[in-house]
Amino acid sequence: MGVGKTTIAKNLANALHLPHLDLDQKIEDKLQSTVSSIFEQKGEIFFRKQEHLLLHELIEADEAFVLSLGGGTPCYANNHEILQQEGVESFYLKASIKTLVEHLENKKAHRPLLNQNSDDTLETFIAKHLFDRSYFYHQAKHIISVDNKSISTIVDEIKQQLKN
Repeated sequence: MGVGKTTIAKNLANALHLPHLDLDQKIEDKLQSTVSSIFEQKGEIFFRKQEHLLLHELIEADEAFVLSLGGGTPCYANNHEILQQEGVESFYLKASIKTLVEHLENKKAHRPLLNQNSDDTLETFIAKHLFDRSYFYHQAKHIISVDNKSISTIVDEIKQQLKN
């Protein structure tokens, strides 16, 4: 969350002349509701099930595209295993806690997980989530550090990894 997955994916898709898909947007379109509303009205378990089913559907379609995932996607329902399949290139866009705090400070209203009642500071919340999710994130085939890098630099690094 807050690393710029969607922005980077859009730019990468454009550079590769491929369609960009956003898993959260696909879920919103399918359910005709926002992610925040889905969390609020039907709960996280319902959302994660929909996310899992749609991820499978997209990967099994066997079409070339760039897909941006939500930060929790690899952490539920063995989704990290889908990202390890042959023919799937997965990237963990790794950012420091400091970078994530800077990106998320003004976005709490639009992030369901940031809106949960908690006495934690944003920094503590991010640190806990990174710790909890670290195993799953590190299952990606490629890890790209994004701290202090422009979008175009990150896109170029991903393109270079795809060539190797």
